[in-house]
Amino acid sequence: MATKKLRRSAMLGRVVAATATLGLVAGLAACGSDSTSSNPTTDSPTASDISGELNILVSSADASDKAFGEVVDAFNAKYPNAKATLNSVPNDTYPTTKSAQLTAGKVDIFVVKTFREMPDYAVDSTSEDVQLAQSGGLLDLTDEAFMKNYTPSVLDSQAIGGRQFAVPTGNSYVTGLYYNKKIFADNGIEAPTTWTELQSAVSTLEGAGVTAFGIGGKDTWPAGLVMNGVVGGLYPTAADKQALTDSLWDQSASLDSGVPLEVLQKTQWVFDHAQKNFSGAGYDDMPAAFANGDFAILPDGTWNQPTIDTAVAGAFEYGYIPFPASDNAADNKYLNGKIELQLGVSAATKNKDAALAFLDLFSSKDVYTKFVATSGFSSAQPDIEQSEFLNSITDITSQFEPVWESIWIANANAGDAAAYPFNYPALKPLGSDDAAAAAAAANSAWTAAF
Repeated sequence: MATKKLRRSAMLGRVVAATATLGLVAGLAACGSDSTSSNPTTDSPTASDISGELNILVSSADASDKAFGEVVDAFNAKYPNAKATLNSVPNDTYPTTKSAQLTAGKVDIFVVKTFREMPDYAVDSTSEDVQLAQSGGLLDLTDEAFMKNYTPSVLDSQAIGGRQFAVPTGNSYVTGLYYNKKIFADNGIEAPTTWTELQSAVSTLEGAGVTAFGIGGKDTWPAGLVMNGVVGGLYPTAADKQALTDSLWDQSASLDSGVPLEVLQKTQWVFDHAQKNFSGAGYDDMPAAFANGDFAILPDGTWNQPTIDTAVAGAFEYGYIPFPASDNAADNKYLNGKIELQLGVSAATKNKDAALAFLDLFSSKDVYTKFVATSGFSSAQPDIEQSEFLNSITDITSQFEPVWESIWIANANAGDAAAYPFNYPALKPLGSDDAAAAAAAANSAWTAAF
């Protein structure tokens, strides 16, 4: 599912949690292996090389649980002298369970969370798992041969100090638009690649009596997919997004002028051309409405494609394109995404060989291909056979560009209006503001934090 942006209370909780784990980090580093850099894997280990128990902890989701279970079964079949066990726990209890199992030395491989390096000005927001990596609590996987299987731009986005401490299990893409090819063809419209082309397409649709966009705004966050799409076109690269974050934190940029204001203006434009009363529409109702032809374009992520496909049931063909927020088509070339579950290895593992053998097997082409097929994730490796839909969008996912939410760093001292910081929940009909008023409120809340 899509990641909901952390609000102020969540950010405060994360900072407290990170601080509380400093003792745990130090303890794990002390009892870990002699070096946090493991030796490069040159050959896949044989069955006789690997033995003992291997405990794997993941946060629960039906599809990924099944996919991990298949890998565990494959591992146990390949290495009969070893015994890998999968422990899946609910997302809300995962952090405490993980901390307890790490402290007790009962986990070898586990899912790491919020795995990104923070700049100096936001060091207090560093996650506990990044602290583990920085303090020697995670094995350094950089030189392991299996890491070469993964797309370099994906690895770049999760590097800590230029090193790799986790295996990326897959990606989800956030900033795409599903569009009804039949409606487009019936009205002589090509898939838009620029903002001007999108505006023209919407004008043609509405002239024919067709509602342009469908948004499930009842839970607010689905409307945030539009905001993320706009940001993706106006700030197309990770460097662009990071530069904006830096400039907001050093207050050399403001949220109520220039391109930041344009983000809200273009988000409001989409809201203005969505179905009536979308603020009361549920996210789960959108696939059926799209299938029914209630609107022509649905902003949604790749994770929801199986549901959309089931709803459409072959009634028409649909396509998927990056949100074309810029008038420079090159800026709209790639979808923006997030890395899904990432697997790290505790430096305190008592079975390092088995842990590395598991990740080596996981990363092998056959096993990984089956994993992404079962989990529904988009591949974090190149040249992997995926579903027909995911194969159809490889040209717009070949370069991994992180979504805004994975770059932006909220300030725990700022008000809710600056949480994203683009204040899309204040825009009509979710709220009562126009773009200028919403941007002014965001800027006021942001500057008041300094």
